Amino acid sequence: MRWICCCLHTVRVLYFYTPKIFSVTAQKDMEALDMYFMQEAIACAREGLQLRAGGPFGAVIVKQQQIIARGYNRVLIDRDPTAHAEIVAIREACHHLHDFQLHDCDLYTTCEPCPMCMGAIYWARPRRVIFACTRQDAANIAFDDAFIYEELQKPFTERNIPMISMGRDEALSLFHQWEQMEDKIRY
Repeated sequence: MRWICCCLHTVRVLYFYTPKIFSVTAQKDMEALDMYFMQEAIACAREGLQLRAGGPFGAVIVKQQQIIARGYNRVLIDRDPTAHAEIVAIREACHHLHDFQLHDCDLYTTCEPCPMCMGAIYWARPRRVIFACTRQDAANIAFDDAFIYEELQKPFTERNIPMISMGRDEALSLFHQWEQMEDKIRY
């Protein structure tokens, strides 16, 4: 009888504690995998920096533990202010997936995304964003996006770049046309 009680106690102990052990192990494995992919994003940034393509930023996009896209900042080499590492990687990943959204994908980037990249990330809808440096780290090397965040909070009539609304009625007719389309793909 004593042996059965001891066995039952052991089974209960294993039942209640084993999932925690597995979850800790799984969490450590996930952290190691995240660090591996972050190192790949850092390698992209290093490549772009060596090519003098743009700022020290890199990104990779991962789906099912496979890198499906890589990008580094290409602003200078492409003469394109939108060619940030995240945007480059998002475009490549969407092309690879034949989709405009990044369902079940993770984006690893060497720095907290700027407002433009954040907009693209939200439109692309990845599962997670993992970043290394903060926006303050970027500001410390003269990549300061604070003024953009401030501008976005202002009414459009008070922004530093004049924003002038006109032709609204005609443009709204296109919105109504879109709204009536039965075969549209929402995004």
